[in-house]
Amino acid sequence: MLPTILDLSSLRAAYRSGLTPLDIVEEVIARRAASKDPAIFITPVPDDELRSAAKALMARAPEANSLPLWGVPFAVKDNIDAAGLPTTAACPAYEYRPDVDSTVVARLKAAGAIVIGKTNLDQFATGLNGTRSPYGAPRSVFDKAYISGGSSSGSAVTVASGLAAFSLGTDTAGSGRVPAALNNLVGIKPTPGLLPNTGAIPACRSVDCITIFAPTVGDGIAIRRVAEGFDAADPFSRRAKPATLPVSGLRIGVLTGVEREFFGDKEVEALYDQAIERARALGATIVAFDYAPFREAAALLYDGPWVAERLAAVEDFLATNAADFDPTVRGIIEGARGKSAVNAFNGRYRLEELRRKTEAEWEKADVLLLPTAPTTYTVADMLADPVVLNGRLGRYTNFVNLLDCAAIAVPAGFGNGNLPGGVTVIAPAFTDDALAPLADALHRTAASGMGIDREAAIPEASRVVAVDDGFVEIVVVGAHLTGMPLNHELTGAGARLVKTCSTSGEYRLFVLPDTVPPKPGLIREPGFQGAGLEVEVWALPADAFGRFVQKIPAPLGIGKVALDDGTSVSGFLCEAHAVKGAEDITSLGGWRSYISTRLAS
Repeated sequence: MLPTILDLSSLRAAYRSGLTPLDIVEEVIARRAASKDPAIFITPVPDDELRSAAKALMARAPEANSLPLWGVPFAVKDNIDAAGLPTTAACPAYEYRPDVDSTVVARLKAAGAIVIGKTNLDQFATGLNGTRSPYGAPRSVFDKAYISGGSSSGSAVTVASGLAAFSLGTDTAGSGRVPAALNNLVGIKPTPGLLPNTGAIPACRSVDCITIFAPTVGDGIAIRRVAEGFDAADPFSRRAKPATLPVSGLRIGVLTGVEREFFGDKEVEALYDQAIERARALGATIVAFDYAPFREAAALLYDGPWVAERLAAVEDFLATNAADFDPTVRGIIEGARGKSAVNAFNGRYRLEELRRKTEAEWEKADVLLLPTAPTTYTVADMLADPVVLNGRLGRYTNFVNLLDCAAIAVPAGFGNGNLPGGVTVIAPAFTDDALAPLADALHRTAASGMGIDREAAIPEASRVVAVDDGFVEIVVVGAHLTGMPLNHELTGAGARLVKTCSTSGEYRLFVLPDTVPPKPGLIREPGFQGAGLEVEVWALPADAFGRFVQKIPAPLGIGKVALDDGTSVSGFLCEAHAVKGAEDITSLGGWRSYISTRLAS
């Protein structure tokens, strides 16, 4: 029985139990047919084509979980190309049918993920509310009277309602974050350029980001790692330069005084205050900072010359098809006609002045913790006042890409009206991984579940743990696992459990003969497509790591172990000669299962 929300852990467990991608596709088809929101998809992949995609994956990679995203269903915002499906940007007259996938979609499909459809959006990704589409307005999964947030409206609702395990959005002003907040989801907003935009229709090309909606931070980070990477075809693509944040003594900047603006929404304000207290309880130092220069930078995105980038993206089409535009979207884009090159340069100068002012605030705080959206609105209210109310939604999001930041939006709980609120952690460029432990901890301590399932427990397998500088990660597979006879060698050396996960599918596990206590041998076999083996990742102090490794007896040693999320970590491997004639226990899925089977017999 699958849970309501399709996270990576539950899907991998389902596949280990014997379900196939075809079974999951049938479940998606059934759930899609039962959905009560007709505005989620612009183009759902037809049922038979979904079945064919699942069968093709099983033919290409027959063993369960043999690829990082094997059989994981996902949805794509309809301003990102997916081969064979029309791209409309929520404008029927603009439709074209690409022959090739966007770079990000291609990478996800290569990792085993299955596209289930193209989702609705605010037309040409212009809006934060989800009502600016001729295909209808996707609704909050908690109350159909309320907006879902935009522009990535349909993408958020697919995940929050359990139709997909993750989805792609885009984010110029907050479109990968606001819908996450309004649907109790995680929104991964990478550093600009970390995910290539090749094959995505631009809104503001210089600051656009492809984003990920996921049930958990761990899922979102794993998916981002599959999708990221430099792409020479995108002139704004960047090579990652990972930056760190303090693990202990982290300073978190929060809003104070007149910069705390919730437009009368006391419930979202209370959720924000509760998130601050949870961050304090997690050991962070809470500091005040001046949001004013960030707010002024945010205003440049729509009130300054950057709106001219939106016109640049669709100028030729607008000249011949103005009547095909949503009236509000057209009004915003046509507002750029009065902008000059002088305005553009003056806007750039002003942004750099504000950036210099924000540097003083970054001296006070390592991370900013902000409300994702200060409030929400009904669809009726939004349609009655589409520009002013939309602008309020972006108060704490619009600056992030202009100032080259990474951000992760997470659920913050529910108000008395049973509507969710969210907070976002933000830090300078390339802190994408460094932000994840804090974001994950804030989500877990909010106890708000995942998507529409408010009671769902966030899987331990997706936990993201901060590792201090000077610690080294190691993969253990046998007697050093939690509860096993040699685990004390790790805990006694000050090691910390980072996560439980699986190897990639190219490993076999054997029982080593005549070892005390019993130990397995992990062998990498290129070309083997297994289901992956359960392992744990621990973090050891660097000096203890060296002493630990010196004690490892032959035929065991340390080498790089590929994990199911596409990363590689140093871990226990075995020399091949030692397992000749040894019992192959790969089919059991890991050492713990073998020990349990052995004790039962």
